[in-house]
Amino acid sequence: MPFASGANTKIRTNIPAQNAYNSLTASSKDISLRQLRLSTGKRINSAADDVAGYITSRALQARNGSLKAALNAVGDALNSANIVQDALSNIGELINLIKESTAAAASGALGNDEKIALAKAAYRMTEQIQTVVDSTVFGGEQLLGGSFNKNFFIGTNAANNLLTLSIDLSTNNIDFNVSSNNFDANAMTSSNFAGVTGLTLTELNDVTVSNLGVFSNTAISLTLASLSDALNNVNKVAAYLGGISNRLTSQEDVLRNQITNYNAAISRLEDADVALEQLSLIKSQFLQQASLVSLTQANQNPNAFLQLLQS
Repeated sequence: MPFASGANTKIRTNIPAQNAYNSLTASSKDISLRQLRLSTGKRINSAADDVAGYITSRALQARNGSLKAALNAVGDALNSANIVQDALSNIGELINLIKESTAAAASGALGNDEKIALAKAAYRMTEQIQTVVDSTVFGGEQLLGGSFNKNFFIGTNAANNLLTLSIDLSTNNIDFNVSSNNFDANAMTSSNFAGVTGLTLTELNDVTVSNLGVFSNTAISLTLASLSDALNNVNKVAAYLGGISNRLTSQEDVLRNQITNYNAAISRLEDADVALEQLSLIKSQFLQQASLVSLTQANQNPNAFLQLLQS
């Protein structure tokens, strides 16, 4: 800081006092700045503190906000996929029970009454499959109703274009790897249950003494084969969702790491170094005290010339 110099024998303008006052003002301003940074924990409290750093930190904060929104969306998508996987696992177990009843009915040791009882028990499992489908809901929409198809925002590129991942649970999704390309989990309404042509589970309730239907000797082999195909197709859909879950889990990890890295970059620009600010504060406080003493002394210097007037 430059200081003006003046003749020591002139009293009309007290240059030494003005120099001490300027130093006092500078140290007081620096004390205020250090106290602000220490109280807020931020080095940049306004654009004036660091023009370039302010622009960069705000851009990073905006990017970080988008990443956090994407992380929430990825979590929703992952929850949806996991809910469906759990439902399909349950449906697979129910199909297994139906298949076991069908296999038992194929035994020649059983009479018609026993076969009818097995068919009715299997039909109860069919009703339960429909209950699982109806109750597999997320965000107010049925996930296994055959029409669920949503795009989930999982990130943005450099141009701020949305990056999305589609979860397609519609009945005609070819990615299910189901040969008929018509996977329908509705057990009570579909005549092609789980993508198997001609498999109508409600026919289990039509088995009677006079007409064994799907449990008849001529049809039971086809029924067993169709149930095996249905179970295989359910597993294929679960595998499709497993792949989506793996990708979402990876994206979740990526987003968390990116958010952490952006927070570190913002901290480097904005956050105050507490130790350095405290050191500067102590220095400025010392200079403030020294300036006060110098100002007091400088204001007393003109009194010495009164002796010339007294003579």
